[in-house]
Amino acid sequence: FEGIRIYNGKAFKLQEHLKRLFDSAIAIALDIGMPSAELDLAIQETIKVNKKIDGYIRLIVTRGDGSLGMDPSSCKKARVIIIVGDIQLYPKEYYTNGIEIITSSYRRIPAECFDVQIKSLNYLNNVLAKIEAKKAGCLESVLLNTAGHVAECTGDNIFVVKQNRLLTPPAYEGALEGITRGVVLQLAKSLQIDSEEHILTRYDLYTADECFLTGTAAEVIPVTAIDGRKIGTSKPGPLTVKIIDSFTIAVRNG
Repeated sequence: FEGIRIYNGKAFKLQEHLKRLFDSAIAIALDIGMPSAELDLAIQETIKVNKKIDGYIRLIVTRGDGSLGMDPSSCKKARVIIIVGDIQLYPKEYYTNGIEIITSSYRRIPAECFDVQIKSLNYLNNVLAKIEAKKAGCLESVLLNTAGHVAECTGDNIFVVKQNRLLTPPAYEGALEGITRGVVLQLAKSLQIDSEEHILTRYDLYTADECFLTGTAAEVIPVTAIDGRKIGTSKPGPLTVKIIDSFTIAVRNG
């Protein structure tokens, strides 16, 4: 599946999302049944029919109708579902004031078990971690991998700023190479912000100068506390604000 944002009536980074969808399908031996160009047109038509200027697309591909059981060979034709609607993951004031998050007791599924770059509906770990966060009075939680290193959050990538360097976990640590993550890394380069993929621990999170999350639904949202520890000044930091401002311009310009 894919989650795609709509800005100014257009699907943002649609080609990148479609490439990831088709790559995931190849990895799990799923024939989508139509070329990327045809699906592209179907998505654009769905946006048009729904008259959506700003919104969200949930693109789902299943193996289609078949018999009960684990063997998918009875599913003869994949089913493509395009849902267009509204989304606001967090209240607007949180983008100004930041959010508090926790470290989850649940771990990221190891790549040895299931490649984390395959974006599938196998999100049980993430759902349980989200429930855990809500019970703790927070909106999001960080998933560590089995080595105890930071992987990502339940639906977002995570970045920290330490000594004016922008750091984010590498893919091999369990981080999905998110589309918004990629946009932010490109923006950092254009803004001449030193950025790199770097192994992170909870210590690195707690001692960071700044922290923020990125995701298609979340966009870029500041984090001001983790596990009860204040991050930096406990307010969105200057590099975070610069990234948010640049991201806002980027999505509006397509």
